[in-house]
Amino acid sequence: MQEQNFNIEEELKKLPGKPGVYLMHDEKDHIIYVGKAISLKNRVRQYFQSSRNKSVKIEQMVTHIRRFEYIVTDSELEALVLECNMIKEHHPKYNTMLMDDKAYPFIKVTTNEPYPRVMLARKMLKDKAKYFGPFTSSQAVRDTIELLHKLYHIRSCNRSLPKDIGKERPCLNYHIKQCDAPCQGYISQEEYGKSISEVLRFLGGNYAPIQKELEEKMPSDITVENFSSTGTQVSFSMRVGSKSAAANTIMQLRTFESLSTVTTTGIDEAEDGTVSLSVLCTYSDPAPLDSSEE
Repeated sequence: MQEQNFNIEEELKKLPGKPGVYLMHDEKDHIIYVGKAISLKNRVRQYFQSSRNKSVKIEQMVTHIRRFEYIVTDSELEALVLECNMIKEHHPKYNTMLMDDKAYPFIKVTTNEPYPRVMLARKMLKDKAKYFGPFTSSQAVRDTIELLHKLYHIRSCNRSLPKDIGKERPCLNYHIKQCDAPCQGYISQEEYGKSISEVLRFLGGNYAPIQKELEEKMPSDITVENFSSTGTQVSFSMRVGSKSAAANTIMQLRTFESLSTVTTTGIDEAEDGTVSLSVLCTYSDPAPLDSSEE
């Protein structure tokens, strides 16, 4: 067992002040807790310092820690994604106990409705909807839902469809081109269902449609090339007309930031003034849970 040679005080001194994920091990070397941090150095040290702010369960957990390990990430958002995936993989005892005390959010797709919606949910019900999560950040969930509405034009209203089709005027989201107004019958149930299928594939980790979205939503003079996906990372290169266009392109890519870190890994300016950008994104990859199978 590795903790025999593990000096917690000495290892705390080696922690970097960078974002990442940390794993706490007990005397049997089982992973009992997974957490994320903006600064690993500051966050992990807090567990071993005297404080009145610790909950009873955290204090109890600390007494069982024999060693810890950590993974450095490029950003807090990447740490959030990794934390979620590692909790799913290892099912740490104290993550489960602490989650019982809090209503961690899910992303819910109401596939039990003729015209499904995408929303935040605090509990997973047996209602035949699709649930993704749970996530430790409510804001990340809200950002993701907002992005899905913009990309796939999913309705956000509470109208009962198809019963209420045509009874009221379309809402603002239709006029700003963020909803296809199924409430007016402007899109068929079949076509709307195709958008929902894209949402489910997106949330389930299939990022191939992102290439098409990028090509369609970026200006026509931008070419997307060398698109590849490995695990939760997606990389591609883009050719744009100028440096200013490159800056605008990166700004527009930030609309995907609720699901990823957007990192420019290379910039190359050609003699004709065009600019090639190499971009790396890290996406969240939550596994869907079907409440009907619970």
